[in-house]
Amino acid sequence: MQQFDRAAEDLGNAIHLEHVNVQVPDQRLATLFYVAGIGLTRDPYLMVSDSNMWVNVGRSQFHLPSGRPQVLRGHTAIVIAGRQALLARLASVAPKLEGTAFAYREHNDHVEATCPWGNRLRCYEPDARRFGRVTLGMPYVEFEVPRGTAEAIARFYPEIVGIPASVASGDGVVARARVGKDQYLQFRESDRAQPEFDGHHVQIYITDFSGPYKRLRERGLISREDNQYQYRFCDIIDPKDGRHLFTVEHEVRSATHPMYLRPLINRNPAQTNRTFAHGHDQAPWAMGPDQYDG
Repeated sequence: MQQFDRAAEDLGNAIHLEHVNVQVPDQRLATLFYVAGIGLTRDPYLMVSDSNMWVNVGRSQFHLPSGRPQVLRGHTAIVIAGRQALLARLASVAPKLEGTAFAYREHNDHVEATCPWGNRLRCYEPDARRFGRVTLGMPYVEFEVPRGTAEAIARFYPEIVGIPASVASGDGVVARARVGKDQYLQFRESDRAQPEFDGHHVQIYITDFSGPYKRLRERGLISREDNQYQYRFCDIIDPKDGRHLFTVEHEVRSATHPMYLRPLINRNPAQTNRTFAHGHDQAPWAMGPDQYDG
C-alpha cells in the first residue's frame, strides 16, 4: 500500500493569506509600479476612486490606501511567470519613477523590485516544488526580526493562534507560520536595525475565529474590534513569559466573512492592443492539469 505524509497537508487554523496593506502617498506612482511595471491587475469592482487601490495577485492582493508611506520591514514574495517580460516592464516605467526609491535587480532565482517608497517585492517564476501549483500568487511575506526571537515566534503562532509553525536554520534562522496552502508568514533573524512599526498590516482568514480571540484578549493583545467577522492584533509575544518579540498588525477574518475567497480578476500582462489575441485576456493563477502533482 502506498504511504502518504498526511501531516504535509495540515493547514491548522489559517486557511488563506489574502492581502498586504501599505499606505502610499501617490496613487499614480503606485499604478505605474504595481500594475504597469510588475504586471498585476487593479481590482475593477472595489476601491476604484483615487483614495485607495486594491491590486490582485492571483487569489491575494495588495491594498494601497492613500496616506503617509508605509514600508514593510522585510519583503513580499510573488509568483509571476515571464522573467524577461517582467524586466522589460520594469525598464519601461523606470523613467517615470526617477527620483523615487524605485529600483530593480536580477538575482539567480528571482527579480527584486523596490516600489517608489521602499517596499521590496521578490518576484519568482512558477515552481511547483517550491510554491505549489501557483502561476500567480503571494507565497509568503517575510519580516526581519531581532536575533533570538525566531524560536519564540514559532511558539506564539501554534499556541495562541492555532497556526502550525517551525524554525529552519539552513539559510539563517527563520520561523515559518503556515497561513494557507503553500503560503507562509516568515520571520528571519537579522542584525540590521529596523525602523519603528508604521502601521502596515497583513490579513489572514482563520477557521477557529473565537479561540485565538479569547487567548489574545486574555493577554491584552487585541488592538482593534472591526466588526462581527474581523478583529486585529499587532504584538507577537513569547507565550512562555510574555516577552515582546515583534510588532506587525494582523487583520484576522473569519471564514464566514462576506469577502472570503471573492473571485479576483487577473489580466494577462502580455496582452496588448497591438498584439491582441482572443481568449488571452485573463491570466490563470494555477497550473493546468498537465502539471498535476500526482
